[in-house]
Amino acid sequence: MIDCAISQKQLTDWANDLQLVADITQSYAVILKVNAAGEYRQLIQSELCQQDDIEALIRHFNHKAHLNLYQNATPKVNTSSTRAAPHNPFNESSTFSQYQVNLPVDVRHAAAYQQALIPDVKAMPQWRDAGLGSLIYLPIIWSSGAHFGVFCLYHKAALQLDDKALQLASLTVNSLQLNLSELHRAQRQQMTVLRGDAQSIDIIDLQTFIDSFEEHIWVKNTEGVYTICNQSVEKAWDLPRSDIVGKTDEDLFGKAIADIFLNGDRLAIEAGAPIIVAECLDGENKNNHLWLETLKLPALTPDGELAGVIGMTRNISKHKEVEEQLTLATNVFKHSFEGVVVTDRHGNITDVNGAFYEITGYSREELLGQNPRLFNSGRHEKAFFETMWNNLLGGGKWNGEIWNRRKDGTIFPQNITISAIYDEVGEIRYFVAVFADISAQKQSEAQLAHLAYFDPLTHLPNRMKLMIQLKQEIMHAKRLNSQLATVFIDVDLFKHINDSFGHSIGDEMLVELAKRLRSQLQEQDVLSRIGSDEFVALISGIQYHEDATAAINQLRQVFEQPFVVSTGDHLRLTATMGVSLYPSDGSNADTLLRNADAAMYRAKSEGRNNYAFYTESLTKESIEHLKLQSALYGALEQNALYLMYQPKVDLVTRKTVGVEALLRWNDPILGQISPSVFIPVAEKSGLIYDIGLWVLETACQQGVHWLAAGKQFGRIAVNVAGQQLQRNSFVEDVKRILTQTGLPATCLELEVTESVMMNNPDVAIRDLKLLGDLGIVLSVDDFGTGYSSLNYLKKLPIHKLKIDQSFVRDIPFDTNNTAIAKAVIVLGHALKLEIVAEGVETAEQADFLTQNLCDQAQGYLFSRPQLPADVEAFFTKLK
Repeated sequence: MIDCAISQKQLTDWANDLQLVADITQSYAVILKVNAAGEYRQLIQSELCQQDDIEALIRHFNHKAHLNLYQNATPKVNTSSTRAAPHNPFNESSTFSQYQVNLPVDVRHAAAYQQALIPDVKAMPQWRDAGLGSLIYLPIIWSSGAHFGVFCLYHKAALQLDDKALQLASLTVNSLQLNLSELHRAQRQQMTVLRGDAQSIDIIDLQTFIDSFEEHIWVKNTEGVYTICNQSVEKAWDLPRSDIVGKTDEDLFGKAIADIFLNGDRLAIEAGAPIIVAECLDGENKNNHLWLETLKLPALTPDGELAGVIGMTRNISKHKEVEEQLTLATNVFKHSFEGVVVTDRHGNITDVNGAFYEITGYSREELLGQNPRLFNSGRHEKAFFETMWNNLLGGGKWNGEIWNRRKDGTIFPQNITISAIYDEVGEIRYFVAVFADISAQKQSEAQLAHLAYFDPLTHLPNRMKLMIQLKQEIMHAKRLNSQLATVFIDVDLFKHINDSFGHSIGDEMLVELAKRLRSQLQEQDVLSRIGSDEFVALISGIQYHEDATAAINQLRQVFEQPFVVSTGDHLRLTATMGVSLYPSDGSNADTLLRNADAAMYRAKSEGRNNYAFYTESLTKESIEHLKLQSALYGALEQNALYLMYQPKVDLVTRKTVGVEALLRWNDPILGQISPSVFIPVAEKSGLIYDIGLWVLETACQQGVHWLAAGKQFGRIAVNVAGQQLQRNSFVEDVKRILTQTGLPATCLELEVTESVMMNNPDVAIRDLKLLGDLGIVLSVDDFGTGYSSLNYLKKLPIHKLKIDQSFVRDIPFDTNNTAIAKAVIVLGHALKLEIVAEGVETAEQADFLTQNLCDQAQGYLFSRPQLPADVEAFFTKLK
């Protein structure tokens, strides 16, 4: 690294030059300087440069993965080939000293020219995140070939920098490099004056001087020819000086080795500072080999020009031996199975090994500078530590058993040996503690504790452990001001399993049931077995009663699949559950468990395979929800679901342009149920996907039937739920249904709410485009009721916007709704979309929408939802 001070005046002059270039090209200019560590920093910049842009450039040049800035300064050579390319602006570039401006690579080649100038930064993957439009970057080098920094000229817009700007940047870099050359020459001359004339001092000649060193010393000129070497080189290479001087590396060692040596020369020249280029073993006998290290540095003339390369190879065997010993000691320290901690004489931790992290859970950074008192478990009295320190300070060592605390708060036993390390005068300098975790030795005690607190069959907490955990969970819920659900689970008629198949089969089922129940709970929740066929779950983090209901439904799902036992039989179980909530149903463990048990018995009295809340009102609500959900499971099989169709009309011609399929449910027991009631239940229970496919298939079959009867209905619109669109298989399911039913894709329209598309817009765009490519029309339903992004809306491959009926209601009398309706129509037309109004019930609404150029409408004004036969008559009537 060439160390040369740059005056403020010189920086000001450069800044003026940068500003001139920036003004001419209407862009921005900046110079980044590289330091000794190879890192780029901002030096100067033109006016109005954004700091974010400069930081982006610095980040890229420090990364250097895709940059090639380190190239040698090459002597200027005028050849016919450089003059034969008039399109290249660098053919006429000026020179400084005897070196030509240095580009990322030779700019006489087209590829190099393209690398120096990037017309469209965003088109380059490696530059895309820079946030720039176009860019020119040229390295700035000292006359010796060492790297000074990089000149960048950039514009925020693409295609704003061209060949002329590149030529101007080249001339600017030449001028900068000329300034650097003159600056370096002046400072070297000043230093020579300060040091005095070396020729006036009586000194020995250079050859005698270098021959005095055991290290191998040699010098090469700029052509790579050896000009001098010492006797150590002659001995090492087994050649006389006359056979070395005047030769190149290729002459002496062949091209392959010469390329390696020349690459090291190049690195030293580019760095402008001494660098270590190689470490190697010398000698075939591994017991007698030497470690050698080669150092290279560029030799500069008083004018700062490159004079050659100096090399020195030295014996570092002793250094390597110490290094290996340290490496061995470090590896022993690092890979020891025992934990090791080192403290200074005051007891402050200075180092710990990897096993220590694993055993205690603390990281090295958390421990450095801390005192081992951090691990105090609180199980030992003060007298214990006094005895330990007396033995340690008196005899230099202590061994014993101690209980310490991990980072997570758990306590564990150690067998530990602490030793004092003394310095040269006998004073204690360090303490080293080596310990082993002897938890395994205490395993028998742990097993006894396990038997006392855990069920031996399922390994779940037993009643005793449950009561302890329930008390802890109550304290936790109280601290967080949240609710806690205690769920008492009683397996129905489990005695029949034991009586019919034996207790071993019963045990198998209980173990499997425990696994299933545990899998349905969160990690922080607790599951215990308190009796033969009784389990209790503690569900924390409950904010609303609905959260408890959802968690219970999760638990109930484990009984949906049969239990396959070792005999091959498929057996089924059901369970009755009772739920109590903290704090409304009890403030202590005994009360909550007792009330959950009471709720379970009340649910059992109303019929098994059920659940009940201790609070009566919640129980009724939950039962109704359960009945609805249970009925919905059988709705498809019982043909209780059916479709009605509501026509869509053109507001100008008032002719039918399509129909919307609307789902209805008439349960044989519960009666007619509104979609607003059962659709949310279907979504929560996961039934919506199967129901949605049934709706799509039924509507497509109806469309095929109408086409066969010569009924021209336009398109059938089918609503798509969010869970349907989120399935990876949805597009393929639509294709399959169209193929199986034979309905042309051009007769199908899919309606998706904006909230569904905004949930995962990238996936929605992908899937909707695939559907649109089939010929399916895509509509945004209930537009304006969610929180859509116009940025994504314009990207969605949709064809229609549907104004939600909440905005159609009360127009034209409600000014807010009229304003919103107008805005949606204008917005939709601007995006080249058709606009459909829902819920049109009055002639005034229809007239207003027609006057404001709304395309289509549907609502009671034109027709209520009809059965297929009635809609056919409607086609005839309005056709």
